Amino acid sequence: MKNKTLAAWLAFLGGPLGLHRFYLHGLGDTLGWLLPIPTALGLYGVERARLYGLDDGLSWALIPLLGFTIAACALTAIVYGLMTAEKWNARFNAAAPADAAPGQTGWITIGAVVVSLLIGSTVLMASIAFSFQRYFEHQVEEGRKISQ
Repeated sequence: MKNKTLAAWLAFLGGPLGLHRFYLHGLGDTLGWLLPIPTALGLYGVERARLYGLDDGLSWALIPLLGFTIAACALTAIVYGLMTAEKWNARFNAAAPADAAPGQTGWITIGAVVVSLLIGSTVLMASIAFSFQRYFEHQVEEGRKISQ
């Protein structure tokens, strides 16, 4: 039986590595295997920014991939945590009764939702701000080069 609380925490903590997908759908889940790709590209962008500075165009294109992946996994954790027991059990525990314990929402599940909302929204806003700041700074620099 698939536990909703465990799935929510896996989506938040291990989502960028696809752990929640493997827990819910097995090791054959394609999306679970694809999730680490934008995570790794984003981490590569962070490393490039550390080595070459924030003016590196490739780094500011890659870093948001990490942020958006983390934010999407946090959103998945929120969706899992707020799903009703009936819907959870019908989707992931088809043989269980509608009100089976693995689909119930407890305080630990609510904790996963709250932490996911806090961290996920912060990472999402930071990723958007970083992306737009780098894009517009790049545009200003290009405008200066053209006018000279």
